[in-house]
Amino acid sequence: MKFVAFESEEVTGIGVMTADECAVLDIRSALPDRDYRDMQDFIERSSEGDIEVLRKAIESPERFGPLSLDKVRVLPPIARPIHDVLCVGVNYRDHLEETKGEMKDFAEPSAPVFFTKRAIRIIGDGEPIEARLDLDDQLDYEVELAVIIGKAGVDIPAEKVEEHVFGYSVLDDLSSRRLQKRHVQWFRGKSLDTYTAMGPVILHKSALPFPVKVDVRSYVNDELRQSSNTAMFIHDIPTLVSEISAGMTLEPGDIIATGTPAGVGMGFSPQRFMKRGDTVVCEIPPIGRLVNRVE
Repeated sequence: MKFVAFESEEVTGIGVMTADECAVLDIRSALPDRDYRDMQDFIERSSEGDIEVLRKAIESPERFGPLSLDKVRVLPPIARPIHDVLCVGVNYRDHLEETKGEMKDFAEPSAPVFFTKRAIRIIGDGEPIEARLDLDDQLDYEVELAVIIGKAGVDIPAEKVEEHVFGYSVLDDLSSRRLQKRHVQWFRGKSLDTYTAMGPVILHKSALPFPVKVDVRSYVNDELRQSSNTAMFIHDIPTLVSEISAGMTLEPGDIIATGTPAGVGMGFSPQRFMKRGDTVVCEIPPIGRLVNRVE
């Protein structure tokens, strides 16, 4: 089941995609008494019963007045995250080898490398990346699987992690490489406005076996740049969530970006950064394609 935020001429809301993915079923039509304000509210308050009602509604969407996709604009599923995005550095073995090209002494991390990025507003599918090339002309892309937390927890055991997951999305961890180097660590270079893109949907966890193994790809101007699989994770999702929740509470709506594979612009020789007019596509086939243009 794919959850989507949308707006039409008549309404702004959240919904689920129909089975053929040609229309959106407004959640309010299937759950009229629940009055969910937005995706964050749904993640926080929804029950298994609500999920089951929506699953059945998808089987006969005509009863609920589905909105054709060509009549709506898809919005970022979570536009204003409750906290900074939780990120994982160097979590693919192929990206580790790529990173060693830049940092000769970098070894495989024995524990996950965590950092955060500020995202005042996440941009969605089709929205422009407002490039600050005046601050840093080395604009890079990073396709990542995003884990959306659905149930609060602290000290979560690895074997209980799936219970705390709501679903998954595609995330582009856009990065300014000169700023990264200037400020030594990742936060500043990844936190410029519009430098976090996510979407087009959140795929409910029930759609994928756990731990998740999916293909992850990115393209710049239709040229394949990154192609890997989450099976290449150094630290898998149970490990990541268990480790970061040790002594630190995770809340519904928290976003964990699980790392990017090899093929980022800084990994090429010569390096290949994005410029205005470029289009970047981040793709995880079970979830969808996230398309953004650099402006």
